[in-house]
Amino acid sequence: MKLEIAADKQFVHETRIAIRWGDMDAMGHVNNTVYFRYLEIVRVEWLDSMKAAPNPAGQGPVIANAFCNFYQQLEYPGEVLAKHYVSNPGRSSFDSWTTLERVDQPGVICAAGGATTVWVDFPSKKSSPLPDWLRAAISP
Repeated sequence: MKLEIAADKQFVHETRIAIRWGDMDAMGHVNNTVYFRYLEIVRVEWLDSMKAAPNPAGQGPVIANAFCNFYQQLEYPGEVLAKHYVSNPGRSSFDSWTTLERVDQPGVICAAGGATTVWVDFPSKKSSPLPDWLRAAISP
């Protein structure tokens, strides 16, 4: 499936993820739960690259919701190209979007998903305003 990414989404990161034999289920394709792992891998890589990993004694990102739409099955062997986008920065949250395609089938989206990320002050267990440096990185 060809999927157009809306203009309000900003491309921020991409990574390649090997499809492992153990990612498949009894039906011979990547299990639906593993797609969420792929979404997590690209999201965490991007956050780590920005030095935005969670700090249990301070602040960091928490996923408030996550979704994935499945268009074509992925199978072993192969490699996934995960492209990560961000949008809609609010007071304490932003949205992220990811497309998953096989490296050997460029532009053909096998799945697309995303999440709402909330910036949290962990000691108080409350949302906190996005840091200025993060807001600058995710604002168009």
